[in-house]
Amino acid sequence: MARAVREAGTGSRRLQGWLRRLAVPSQELFAEEIRRESDLGAAPIDQVRARELAVVAGRLKTVVLRTDGRSPSVEAELFDGTGQVALVWMGRRRIVGLEAGTRLVARGRVAQLGDGRLVIYNPTYELRP
Repeated sequence: MARAVREAGTGSRRLQGWLRRLAVPSQELFAEEIRRESDLGAAPIDQVRARELAVVAGRLKTVVLRTDGRSPSVEAELFDGTGQVALVWMGRRRIVGLEAGTRLVARGRVAQLGDGRLVIYNPTYELRP
């Protein structure tokens, strides 16, 4: 009897999850999935503050090569479901393995740009499978 109740509870949760996936916007589901994946001892990006050393984890939304100015740089937007932070590697034209959708963990000191965006310059990073 207890087994039947347990199985019924599992089926009910599956149905609720399925109905939720139909009702919730896909961006919210994507953010939720990234939050689950990013639980690697990293701080949620929405809790990271300027001038602090931080460890952040998530997925890269964009990766761009900037050549304006004297020195090239690779810039990426890391999203973890709570917010995003820009990662900038100065003096680089390309970093093997960095492309949109890549999961990674980045470490470095956080800066805040004039428009309020957060950025980490020349972070150390680990690519995640």
